[in-house]
Amino acid sequence: MCVTIDLPDELFRELKLAAGRRDISPDEFFRIAIERELAGTRFPFLESKEPGTRNLTNTDIEDLLS
Repeated sequence: MCVTIDLPDELFRELKLAAGRRDISPDEFFRIAIERELAGTRFPFLESKEPGTRNLTNTDIEDLLS
């Protein structure tokens, strides 16, 4: 798939330099960066007994995750 992205000139220069240091194309650099971003750590949704508060202890979290 072909995608067009509009970047500021300075950011594009940095992209080309970073890709060149890795001996890859800017396209490959983008692909790798996007894959890493999408594979980032995702935390499970935990329902709070008291919505709007942050009253979860480590024990509470462990119980919710088990």
